[in-house]
Amino acid sequence: MTPKKAEQIFLALSKSIPEPRSDLIFENNFQLLVAVTLSAQSTDKAVNKVTPALFESAPNPEKMYGLGVEKISSLIKTLGLFNAKANYLFQTSKILIQKHNSKIPSLRRDLESLPGVGRKTAGVILNIAFNQPEIPVDTHIFRLSNRLGLVKAKTTAQTEYQLLEIVPAWALKKAHHLLILHGRYVCKAKNWLCGSCCIYRFCEFPDKLRR
Repeated sequence: MTPKKAEQIFLALSKSIPEPRSDLIFENNFQLLVAVTLSAQSTDKAVNKVTPALFESAPNPEKMYGLGVEKISSLIKTLGLFNAKANYLFQTSKILIQKHNSKIPSLRRDLESLPGVGRKTAGVILNIAFNQPEIPVDTHIFRLSNRLGLVKAKTTAQTEYQLLEIVPAWALKKAHHLLILHGRYVCKAKNWLCGSCCIYRFCEFPDKLRR
């Protein structure tokens, strides 16, 4: 895909989604880290159902660590992999207290050293909390980017690197949310809504529906 066409895609997406933001509900960087950690193999909707009670009991690393793994597990038990996630939150809170003065670090290497935080989660934190031009790739972004023809990639890592090359500089900080929201609600895995697609004319997907 040409840079000019990519520019047109992100201009159209920006017009369609003027204020792109995460569907996760949080009030500070710690809650963001918790919510993103919980979202692995769970929907944002499911996460938003458990976080109000969790955040009421544990609004900061000290309170989260004080709950202990068993209590954290009981508060998030409706989510997939809840036992592992409870342990991640407990251990992460301990590290934040001991090494980072209970603050969320702003460096990728520090974020990825936290239990349960991989490249994608770190990218989300850097993008949302620290306004950095990161494009962490989930299943929606992987699918949409390859369908559109923005990238030709076989892995999420390849997709991320290729997106960073093709996305116009002005759109880098919001590209993650523009793509994820369009992929989640319009260009879905099944029953894609081509009739509602603001970038239909730029799409190179051979199976797109005729409008």
